Amino acid sequence: MKPYLNNKPLIAQGWIRAVIFCVVYFALVFTAFLVMGIFHKLPAASVKDTANNVPYLSFIAIAIISISLAWLFRTLVDRHTFNSLGFSFDKNGSHAGVGFFMGILLLCTGTCILFFSKNLVWTDISFNGNELFISFGLMVIIAFAEEIAFRGYILNNLLQSLNKWIALLVSALIFALAHLDNPDFSIVAAVNIFLAGILLGINYIYTKNLWFGIMLHFTWNFFQGPILGYEVSGLPLQSLFQHEVQGNKWLTGGGFGFEGSLVATLLCILAIFALVWVYEKKYASWPTASTATAN
Repeated sequence: MKPYLNNKPLIAQGWIRAVIFCVVYFALVFTAFLVMGIFHKLPAASVKDTANNVPYLSFIAIAIISISLAWLFRTLVDRHTFNSLGFSFDKNGSHAGVGFFMGILLLCTGTCILFFSKNLVWTDISFNGNELFISFGLMVIIAFAEEIAFRGYILNNLLQSLNKWIALLVSALIFALAHLDNPDFSIVAAVNIFLAGILLGINYIYTKNLWFGIMLHFTWNFFQGPILGYEVSGLPLQSLFQHEVQGNKWLTGGGFGFEGSLVATLLCILAIFALVWVYEKKYASWPTASTATAN
């Protein structure tokens, strides 16, 4: 018998399931990065290019851990299907479209602000089809993986125990904590990752569907790094356009990239308020935490 045929969770409280998931998740991520760090320090010629591949290896490691752990917890602990995390595309295509274009709009708007304020100068264009294709695939994978873990599992379970806004804020805080070890992390970057966690989760607390967050996460990362040439949460990637930023690093984001800038802070806040206004008008009624479990 499949475990999810018995819909009574192994652990009754959703917030406890979320906490246990987080502990295991962060332990596995720390272990994976520790192993990669040891591997990077080995003197053998076979690992001499590891430094160039660290961003890609970290993305893959996070993806494997996120998806595998979410599947295990959802089926064995929650006793629900993995699909119940929020993969239904039926009637959610419009949400996916909004997320897709919102990511592009936010990055392009922020870039224009930096350009016209003379804090960003374009320096070159370099098209590498193979690199762009690899980056495209990696950004798709990491968008799915992080949304499955942080919104699909953590936020989903918190919603079963907490008020929707408290659950959203807690999940966003956990999302920010997961990026603490990224290069050039700053106070502004921490605030922005927290705001990004709220932005990515707003649709989920109303729809219990992942497609808005997946699409927004993908276009944000893909246009930020492989297209426009910013670091992605402090991690450098090959890009189509190259630029140099100048001026106050609080405004430009410095080494952390666009996500470390006050421009991103402003745009995320505006986007959050816009979505809250729309969704509060559209979804007049809201189920209680006890009925929030996806079947």
